Amino acid sequence: MKLISFEVDGVQTYGAVTDEGIIDLGIRMRKYPLLQDILTKEALPKAQKIIDRGVTDFEKEDIELLRPIPYPEKIVCIGVNYGNRNEEYKDGSDAPKFPSVFMRTPNSLVPHGEPIMRPPESEQLDYEGEIVIVIGKGGRRIGKENFADHIGGLSIMNEGTLRDWLRHAKFNVTQGKNFAASGSFGPWIVTADEIAGYDDITVKTRVNDETRQDDTTANIIFDFSYIISYLSTFMELKPGDVIATGTPTGAGARFDPPKWLVPGDEVEVEIYGVGTLRNTIEDELPA
Repeated sequence: MKLISFEVDGVQTYGAVTDEGIIDLGIRMRKYPLLQDILTKEALPKAQKIIDRGVTDFEKEDIELLRPIPYPEKIVCIGVNYGNRNEEYKDGSDAPKFPSVFMRTPNSLVPHGEPIMRPPESEQLDYEGEIVIVIGKGGRRIGKENFADHIGGLSIMNEGTLRDWLRHAKFNVTQGKNFAASGSFGPWIVTADEIAGYDDITVKTRVNDETRQDDTTANIIFDFSYIISYLSTFMELKPGDVIATGTPTGAGARFDPPKWLVPGDEVEVEIYGVGTLRNTIEDELPA
């Protein structure tokens, strides 16, 4: 099923996208107030029964999409996780022994269809198309053999980056990754039961219909089982936590000269089996 968070007439809720329209699950599953609350083995079958009845509440054009998980406890991002991306840095370094990990704030990401903002402080706005894991079952010290039990579903992120702000400090990238509305997340979560497997999922990013990134999880360094096991070693993963799993080669910074995003550009990130996240670029007006 495709699960969304959305707003209608100022009221926020969550539901499912079908061919016929939108089913409001929030109003029918009051025991589960947030979308992440239904990403459990107990709740998902109840949601499926409601969807199977086929009674829709809204047309697709009548709703305003929100981030699929509007305010997750954690948004964890994995850096340099495709083998050819390490080579892309041209620094002669070996493949990393452990993943690079950093965090994003919810408001650094806009939903599907809303404009990504280029801030007045930088012209080096870049795109990074990524597969997102949404945790369904939390835990600590999760074994690699059990990782799939903890995936509630998959979504998509444009993990937008202000490149010149990545190196303001010696060892962190937080500043360049957290400008308000500099990336996007959505449009929905495809539940894990609809995902055939995690070993060969294709990621494509297009800018104005030009394909810039095109790769598959067959080439990632740290696969989903490793990421979930590694992160849960030092943090407790909780339902609704969001994990961006890394971007392939082909970001704008790697062209000569670089291809930064400018107002009017349209960026699409397509994950086969999940969907397409689409946003345009606008300039953020200074306060």
